[in-house]
Parts: sequence; structure tokens; C-alpha cells
Amino acid sequence: MIITLEEAKQWLRIDHNDEDSLINTLISAAEKYLINATGNAFDSTNELAKLFCYVLVTDWYENRDMIGKTSEKVRHTVESILSQLTYAYGGGVV
Repeated sequence: MIITLEEAKQWLRIDHNDEDSLINTLISAAEKYLINATGNAFDSTNELAKLFCYVLVTDWYENRDMIGKTSEKVRHTVESILSQLTYAYGGGVV
């Protein structure tokens, strides 16, 4: 796991438990997206992978009609981080 539910809620500034299931789903989807896009598995020690997940979870949480896609406001950030994570790391868990 790259980010925990508690970390995501702190990032999102959420202090209730009403949407924990949704946030967990978004975390899981973001982590799978990262693996599929880079061919690499990452863990919680990779700060850039964590930032990627935070950005994607936040975008999907705030723009629920766009889950599975990135909004225009974060597309460049997501693409830049993906490029860095793809080319800076070989296969395996990093």
C-alpha cells in the first residue's frame, strides 16, 4: 500500500468516516493506475508515488463524475509524475 486511508483523509482534510469506503476504493484505483501506467510496483517509501496517489485521489474525490480520468487541472501534474516514475525506476517494488 502506498498511502493509507488516514493519510488520504488528512490530505483531503476529511475528519468524518462517512466516505471511508469510497476513499479506500479511490486509493486502490490510484495505486492500480500507477502500476498499470508505469509497469512498476511502488510502496510507501517512494515519496513521488505517494504524491501521485494523493493528487489522483483528490482529483477523483472532488470530481466524482470523472473517476477513471484526470481533470484538466491535474492532467499535466499526473503525466509529469508518471514519466518520472516510469523512467527513473526499473521493474520491481520501489
